[in-house]
Amino acid sequence: MIPRFRSAAAVVVLLAAALLSAPPATAAGASYVALGDSYSSGTGTRAYLADGSSCQRSVYAYPSLIASARGYALNFRACSGATVPDVVATQLGALGPATSYVTLSVGGNDAAFVDVLTECAQPAWMSNCTASIDRAQAVITNQLPGSLSSLYRQIRARAPYASVTIAGYPRIFNGEDCNAATWFSPAEESRLNATADLLNRTTAAAAAAAGFAFRNPTAAFTGHAVCDASEWVNGLSNPVSDSYHPNQAGHASGYVPLMGASLTGTPGGVTQQTLQAAELSAPALARQQGVHAAEDSRIRPEEFVLPDLKSPAARAAAARAGVDLLDPASIDRADRAAEARQLGRR
Repeated sequence: MIPRFRSAAAVVVLLAAALLSAPPATAAGASYVALGDSYSSGTGTRAYLADGSSCQRSVYAYPSLIASARGYALNFRACSGATVPDVVATQLGALGPATSYVTLSVGGNDAAFVDVLTECAQPAWMSNCTASIDRAQAVITNQLPGSLSSLYRQIRARAPYASVTIAGYPRIFNGEDCNAATWFSPAEESRLNATADLLNRTTAAAAAAAGFAFRNPTAAFTGHAVCDASEWVNGLSNPVSDSYHPNQAGHASGYVPLMGASLTGTPGGVTQQTLQAAELSAPALARQQGVHAAEDSRIRPEEFVLPDLKSPAARAAAARAGVDLLDPASIDRADRAAEARQLGRR
């Protein structure tokens, strides 16, 4: 039988236990920690915090925009170039029992995806895109699941009450290369997009096993790839470090609705007031992350390298392949032939 009355002391004990076991509040001002790599830091938006690091954190990245729209207290630890070990070593200290929300994108750098893009951007007679993609896919298949599983366990242990959402990666290409200084073929772009799909499937499986939400941006970014009429992902850019990353539109129109559904309960949108609030937050965010500058310097920034057909290595490769570097038709003809040979050896 359930008693109708309890002593005052018993009530106090029960209330204290409930308060100690309750998750943190999710009202405005809730603690939000943004972890991960360049797709969370905002590389590609071309406006970065002066925080003394090379992390390329931007107020136009989706974590800043969502936090500004909701009044969340953002700890912006995401950093360009971060791998799973980097997140563990330099970012997890931001988490705690009071953390309400966590977002994370990571895995692309573990598979050296920027290096793969650098390889595939070159003519095939001076590179091997096929082998580079094969290596990246092997890492994603064989090594990344264990790394993500361990990382996710550590996140949950440090932030036991947080709502955790994992962000995936969009397909970068639409099947054409409209940049004159790169040599991505349709077949290479298809395999690069398939690698992004593989990375998303692998990450989604690990997130589900950990009880975390996963958000796949593939559908949202369809029609907004490199060379589409409305690009949400930069093509070859100046500075070159902004290449092949979501731009401001990609974060505001792609990632914010996608991730916002988990963080706020509604997809939402980016208003002028949100942008103003995000911009005004820059000095405080820079000071906040500036104290971690030495720690962040341990992370190697992503370095897409523009093809250089004037380099000694390119001239030597051209001589071996019988390429006339002064003749674009000769360069392209040899590129197609070399790619066909590489695919034939798979």
